[in-house]
Amino acid sequence: MIRRNWLFLPAFALLVGFFLLPSLDIVRSSLFDPNFTTEHFDRVIDRSIYTTIFWRTLQVSLVIALLAALVGYPVAYFISTRPRRTQFLLIFLIFVPLWMSILIRSYAWMVVLGRDGIINGALIGLGLTEEPVRMLFTTGAVYVAMLQILLPVQIVTCYGAMTEIDMDLIRAARVLGATPWQALRRVFIPLSLDGTLTGAIIVFMLSMGFFITPALIGSRQDLMLANLIETQVEQLNWGFASALGVLLLAGTIVTVALIRWIGGRLVRRIA
Repeated sequence: MIRRNWLFLPAFALLVGFFLLPSLDIVRSSLFDPNFTTEHFDRVIDRSIYTTIFWRTLQVSLVIALLAALVGYPVAYFISTRPRRTQFLLIFLIFVPLWMSILIRSYAWMVVLGRDGIINGALIGLGLTEEPVRMLFTTGAVYVAMLQILLPVQIVTCYGAMTEIDMDLIRAARVLGATPWQALRRVFIPLSLDGTLTGAIIVFMLSMGFFITPALIGSRQDLMLANLIETQVEQLNWGFASALGVLLLAGTIVTVALIRWIGGRLVRRIA
């Protein structure tokens, strides 16, 4: 038993070195700059612009997580029901975008959505519009680009959960008289929802820290909390940047706990 516990030491050391200690240092910097003060947190509360940006970040991240779950689940189900060789090929194609930098993918969306981009060229060529439609630097563009960038994470997570399901359970349901839809709804979907929820939580956490895509594709009204932290760091306002970082971390932890609690109850009810 003791030897088995030693195996957790490397993971525990990584957690302490790369998460707990940096997080404690950010909390220290937000409260001691250089002496104890709550000035930075007071500034966040007193100026509505900062709370507005925080709620916007939370809203965008929740919408992206929900959309990724709704789009990623059927895609993962389609892949998991293909023959084994086709599954490997499709998962490889899903992984390809993950090997590219988020910066490159964001620039690609600037080319696609620009005035002279592919979509505007097609709309004008088909005679659907006479002038280019403004798509770049809009909130909709931010949603589309972030969803495309994070969707592979959701698909791979859902696919991993679906491949763990014992298909004999589906066959048993069919033998006992269930229709294909009943076997899917009463057996397959409840068993795969926990993996879907995990994927949505991962997408939500990644969305909370996004700053490249909103900065390149969105307007000033689409500024997110990570963009604000970057600006404060560039201006060497370490204390205020740390206070915003604490707000981002606390908001993420609380929201993930709520998603996990609500999602867990939903999964148990459906199951």
